[in-house]
Amino acid sequence: MKLIKNCFRLAAIILFSAQAFSNDTSKILATSALSSIEGSAGGGIVPWAVIGGYGSTGEWSVAASSSQVNVEDFKLSTHSLLGSYNNRLELSYAQQALQVLPLNTAIVQNIFGAKARLAGDLIYQDWPQVSAGFQYKINENPSIAIDVLGAQSDRSTDYYITASKLWLHALAERNLLLNATLRYTDANQTGLLGFGQGSESQYRWVGEVSAGLFLNHQWAIGGEFRQQPNKLASVDESHWWDLYSAWFPNKRVAVVAAYVDLGTVALWEEQRGMYLSIQITH
Repeated sequence: MKLIKNCFRLAAIILFSAQAFSNDTSKILATSALSSIEGSAGGGIVPWAVIGGYGSTGEWSVAASSSQVNVEDFKLSTHSLLGSYNNRLELSYAQQALQVLPLNTAIVQNIFGAKARLAGDLIYQDWPQVSAGFQYKINENPSIAIDVLGAQSDRSTDYYITASKLWLHALAERNLLLNATLRYTDANQTGLLGFGQGSESQYRWVGEVSAGLFLNHQWAIGGEFRQQPNKLASVDESHWWDLYSAWFPNKRVAVVAAYVDLGTVALWEEQRGMYLSIQITH
């Protein structure tokens, strides 16, 4: 309840302050996407091909986001900053702090990302928008990842290619978004438990998908699925999924609430709970 109260209090402040800004930007409402837990534009747990922000040709855009995932034995807080130019290039930074409640300890990870639009368009072309990117991750608690869990490294890079398409009036006259992402990674629990296993990096391809249905111009509902490599021998790693509701009151603010199921995380099973995120875009 404290998380909900704080987030809605922050949302009220943001909505009030957002009136001071003009909404005169080129891209249409909600096509900025959201901020994922790793900083790049997308859903809560999956990067999309969308370039973050509302800047179009020759325009800059920036976005800041704060989110929290509360499940049975963990709390993950993420603060991120994203910048984009020309609707072609996106740079991002995110800091994650994972509280492991049963052990009364915390794990911090920094993520530096870049994404480039390669081809297509989200709306105005027949083919989907296709982008490629990477996320360079640094785990600030190597003693936990390497010494305790047997990970190979405390830093590594994820590479991904992703395709997104928004169909207007596709389902019951409502707009439909579909996204598919292929990621090449050796991250354990997205890097929060280190990278690789033993003396090997153990990269592999994993799949991620997202879907969203716009109920109107401001509200969308949907779900996501993210495959996890599960390569760390000492602990188990389940695939992730969520069901979300997103609100875009204007081009400055996006608020997302979701039910998340992380399955087994390390030694703890049935990690389910709530995800809440607020994004400010300019």
